[in-house]
Amino acid sequence: MKKFIEVVQEAGRNCVAIGHFNIADLVLLKGVFQAARELNVPVLVGASEGEREFAGTRQLAAVVQSLREEFDFPIFLNADHTHSLAKALEAVKAGFDSVVFDLSALPFAENARSTRHAIEELKSINPAVVVEGEIGDIGSGSEIHAASPSPDHALTTPEEAHQFAVETKVDTLAPAVGNLHGMRKSMVIGKERKHLAIKRIREIKSATSVPITLHGGSGTADEDLKGAIHAGINIVHINTELRLAWKQRLEAGLARRQDEVVPYKILPSAVAAVHDVVSARLRLFALQI
Repeated sequence: MKKFIEVVQEAGRNCVAIGHFNIADLVLLKGVFQAARELNVPVLVGASEGEREFAGTRQLAAVVQSLREEFDFPIFLNADHTHSLAKALEAVKAGFDSVVFDLSALPFAENARSTRHAIEELKSINPAVVVEGEIGDIGSGSEIHAASPSPDHALTTPEEAHQFAVETKVDTLAPAVGNLHGMRKSMVIGKERKHLAIKRIREIKSATSVPITLHGGSGTADEDLKGAIHAGINIVHINTELRLAWKQRLEAGLARRQDEVVPYKILPSAVAAVHDVVSARLRLFALQI
């Protein structure tokens, strides 16, 4: 089976993107995996530090590895938004395929210096691990926000992206291009969608020539996502949309079957909801339908 970086590079050549979907339990993982297998496209599942603490770092790695081996399917595992070298090392030693080493809250020079050191340490354990660096401010928390600031003032410049890529030797880069984590309440009810700086994405891609990741993809207009992929985005992160679907369908299932106490009779509806979101996103990212 191809290495993860090879899959990302192939997606770039084909002008499609790898879908990244966060998981914190078996319901989310089942929904993501079912959708990816049906469409027969590679998929990346991720777990933030909080999600790994809840589900177990080694346990997540073992389950994803078992799916990859049993079904001979390209499902990969990412340590999303990892803020310390210790946590990154823990993930790589457990068998994660990639790590988002996120020190974007630090000053640029310190972020670059520490990211370069982390890459050296992580690749000494597994030379094939993909390490992503992040620059710019895209907010925090894959949650429903009452309001959020405009991202326009915080766009990553092509010059910053080039300098960071050269100094760190990152495998992939996550810039700020109009994207923000989470969704506003207006997005949940369909009154508003996020919009991206497509021209800036194209400029950053030209300046760096490395795979580029879009974080905070939930709630983004489909046309913007298509445009971003054609401009050079290679991986798209979706989390809040999955959490929302998971919660809404779970609540509906519990309300509909108030006397039911068997989890495997209640949870399939939540799996189906996650599956539907992932399927629609993968058709857009990986198949451009």
